[in-house]
Amino acid sequence: MFSSFSLTIIHSLTSILLEPVIWSLVFLIFLAIYESAIALGERFGGLAKLVSKQNATQLLTLGKRRIERADFIARLSPVLGLMGTLIPLGPGLAALGEGELQVLTTAITIAFDTTVIGLLAGLVGFILGRLRRRWYDEALSRIQEKCDG
Repeated sequence: MFSSFSLTIIHSLTSILLEPVIWSLVFLIFLAIYESAIALGERFGGLAKLVSKQNATQLLTLGKRRIERADFIARLSPVLGLMGTLIPLGPGLAALGEGELQVLTTAITIAFDTTVIGLLAGLVGFILGRLRRRWYDEALSRIQEKCDG
């Protein structure tokens, strides 16, 4: 019904993207775990040490970098999760039309798995970003109070 050279190219590109999307999601979930561990260190001592040094510039630079990483995870993970959802559904639905339920089952499983991983990593990134904003704002306020008082 729909056959043209451009559609073939688009379908080929989409098929090629699934593997990098899955690997990117795996990377982002590990990055979210790594960032969570760093956040625990920040909360239980790391920020207090920086405040005691009274180096607002260093604290601000470090805070910006860590908040940006959390925001990167929060924004990119759901997008990749959605891509991982949509990419296998095309071939899965085509297989359904041909009566190949096993292919459809595999496609739906991949779609759900990538959605969940993308949302989970995005949730962790969002929470980390929010917590870090509050923590670094409080730390900067403490430095300001020490300098003013």
